[in-house]
Amino acid sequence: MITVSALGSFALIVGLLTLTPGLDTALILRTAAVGHHRRVWGVVLGIQTGTLLWGVLSALGITAVLTASHLAYAMLRWAGAAYLVWMGGRILIPALRRQAAGTDPDPGTDPDSPDALPDAAGAPGEPDAGDSFLGGWRRGTVTNLLNPKMGAFYVAVLPQFIPAGASHLMAGTMLAGVHILLATLWSGVLIAFARALRTSLRRPSARRILDRISGTVIAGFGVHLALGD
Repeated sequence: MITVSALGSFALIVGLLTLTPGLDTALILRTAAVGHHRRVWGVVLGIQTGTLLWGVLSALGITAVLTASHLAYAMLRWAGAAYLVWMGGRILIPALRRQAAGTDPDPGTDPDSPDALPDAAGAPGEPDAGDSFLGGWRRGTVTNLLNPKMGAFYVAVLPQFIPAGASHLMAGTMLAGVHILLATLWSGVLIAFARALRTSLRRPSARRILDRISGTVIAGFGVHLALGD
């Protein structure tokens, strides 16, 4: 059985990891800032679904194969890098075009597009355009699972906190649950922060800045992942 001390140490490690600004932070803040209430929680739960899967797979030793196989790791790394660059480009390029044309953003027609905006003409409380929980969950899950460094992190860290003789599956799931709890709580703080600034961030000029920053950050993570070891 995992001791309280081990749980506390693991919580400290993943807590610091959670508080470090990164891809998940950029994705959550951007989704919340444009007013996608259901979609942003879909993103959060999708990210945590990926975290749970990485934790379980690591506990079962499956991800050790990933880190041991250079080819498998490289394939997943390049797939993740391509996905992040594509996703960042879908946010960044339209923002640059709007800036060059001097036009305001138009509501997206694709409900799963990162450029879909809330319908400003809609009645108060009306669901936002593109505000799809399933779409957000899918995006969060894919983004997390295509990040091989999550798998490498769990392979390196998780075994240190699983006591001898304990069920690896049960212990791994419990530790991943600690990570998920802390990450979900922090995501709630990020969402509340983004909503507090929503009025300012919905101005066309602020929206263009937000899209340029978030698009650059997401695509930058993809480039970093591609060039990393």
